[in-house]
Amino acid sequence: MSTTKQTLSGQVAPEQIEQWKKRHGDIFGYAVDDKIGYLRRPSRQVVSLASVAGQNDPFKFAETVLVNCWLGGDEALRTEDRYFMGLAQKINEIVEIKVGEIKKL
Repeated sequence: MSTTKQTLSGQVAPEQIEQWKKRHGDIFGYAVDDKIGYLRRPSRQVVSLASVAGQNDPFKFAETVLVNCWLGGDEALRTEDRYFMGLAQKINEIVEIKVGEIKKL
């Protein structure tokens, strides 16, 4: 049994991830098969743009977020339909929404 870690196609060094975190905050890795890609959390502007783009086509929402939040990794995750459609199903997991309560005072 090997004790070395498997390197995924598109994998970046931990130092790169730390640089992205300093610049963008939360960073997400998406891995499938032997591939990995990295995304940042979308801004309000990106979510707004994606919402408009996705009104008639749900994949356009995911595609817009992906284009604007992609930091690096294996390009097949963005360009090959079988990988893109899987990633599109997970894109809502990086759109964080916190809802509080409104109370009449």
